[in-house]
Amino acid sequence: MAGGPNATKTGARPTGPPLRAARPRRLRWEPWLAAVATAFTLAQLVLVRPSLGLGWDETVYVSQISGHAPAAFFSAPRARGISLLVAPITSWSDSTVVLRIYLAVLSGLALYFALGVWRAHVMPRVLALAGGLFASLWVTLFYGTQAMPNYWVAVGALACVGCFLRARANARDRAAWWGLFAGTALMAWMRPMDAVYVVLPLLALSLRRPRLLTVLVAGLLAGAGEWVIEAYVSYGGLAQRLSDASRIQGGLGWHLAVVDQLRSLGGRTLCRPCTGSVPSPVVILWWFALPLLAALGAVAAVRARRALPVLLPGACAVTAAVPYLFLIGYAAPRFLLPAYALLALPVAHGLTHLVTAPARGGARAVTVSLVAAVLAGHLAVQYAVLERTVHGSAAARSDWSRTAAALHTLGVRPPCLLSGYEAVPIAFYTGCGSAQTGGHDASTTVAELTSAAQRKPFAVLTRPGGRPPAYTHGWPVERVGVLEAYVAPGVRQGR
Repeated sequence: MAGGPNATKTGARPTGPPLRAARPRRLRWEPWLAAVATAFTLAQLVLVRPSLGLGWDETVYVSQISGHAPAAFFSAPRARGISLLVAPITSWSDSTVVLRIYLAVLSGLALYFALGVWRAHVMPRVLALAGGLFASLWVTLFYGTQAMPNYWVAVGALACVGCFLRARANARDRAAWWGLFAGTALMAWMRPMDAVYVVLPLLALSLRRPRLLTVLVAGLLAGAGEWVIEAYVSYGGLAQRLSDASRIQGGLGWHLAVVDQLRSLGGRTLCRPCTGSVPSPVVILWWFALPLLAALGAVAAVRARRALPVLLPGACAVTAAVPYLFLIGYAAPRFLLPAYALLALPVAHGLTHLVTAPARGGARAVTVSLVAAVLAGHLAVQYAVLERTVHGSAAARSDWSRTAAALHTLGVRPPCLLSGYEAVPIAFYTGCGSAQTGGHDASTTVAELTSAAQRKPFAVLTRPGGRPPAYTHGWPVERVGVLEAYVAPGVRQGR
């Protein structure tokens, strides 16, 4: 029976006798998985490049534990897991290169271990294929080295579901129990609500297994504990924080964001508002192939009577994707990283079934050739989108850097304060604090800003020709990069 004490490894077809679950499997080196993880790490360093500056959200997370700039306003939906993950670097260094290398190595190791927990249920080569499919997506390569939480939710989800299956099959597998707890906690540490959606199928299967249910709940509480405590300390309670988080995300409810996600597949890191055309069919074809190949893998697993190790990650992928496809009114490709990581397993089974199923004459050779050609084309498309994304992101971050340099020339240097258009990332680049009187990052009042302007260098940023707030009336305006800055009187200009 699938998932029972005699559960076997899944592949395209039965290979050998069932595995025994009498004792836990010892950790051992897996060269196939190591090759995938190593290639993933190197690809990030070569294709994304460690010198890429920090993005908007990254500056928020990094500033929480950084000596480079004051902590930016931390809005209700955010969790501090990623800030703590990068703290071993950001607490003593402001080098983006060091941070990127650290995250590239760490993300490769995490992928290796997250895939490794599936060895009891999935053949190593199928696992390696699943890892390669996930790791080769442009969104995975781009966000593996970013100080963002989504990739870590994805590897946490992989580890959590794999350890759940192992613990369910063998209650004496102590490593699986600890892995289940750690994977769940990692997800909740990074994004509490994402963790809840991922584990919904696991909670349903655990209703009659108190120990599994206890470990899952304990992992969620351990990871989200700080977020919940902070809700009462700084956000007016848990209900208020959830309400604020929903408001900032446009109001959680029925929103059909499927087309928005399609628009973002061309390399848009944030699609809000999500307008414009959908990318060409060549760019989005893989997205439609995912459910078809996953369904093929599920059918093959059911016929081989090894359904659970394929169906369960697929079910968790669906619940992980639902809020980002149907409950928010905008899109970002990183939101679906956990779903992609989990879907990679049934998709790998589907592809394996295609190339190993019995066939007459030269049909198998033709199938293998077609699959290889399609995968090669897929990799080429992913590389093209990645290159475009990196180029566009680097250009935007270079603009922020130039604006920061111009502000320094005007005398806006630490300790200083910025407000207005794109003030959050530019403040980090400048070494300033940031404050807004409206919008998602509202954290102060006009009276507090005008008071601060009398004590420290202060500037308000606008687009060229934009309308500044009324309190800046009479302030000198200067061009700073591609923006304009209304500089508070009294700021000494160091031209």
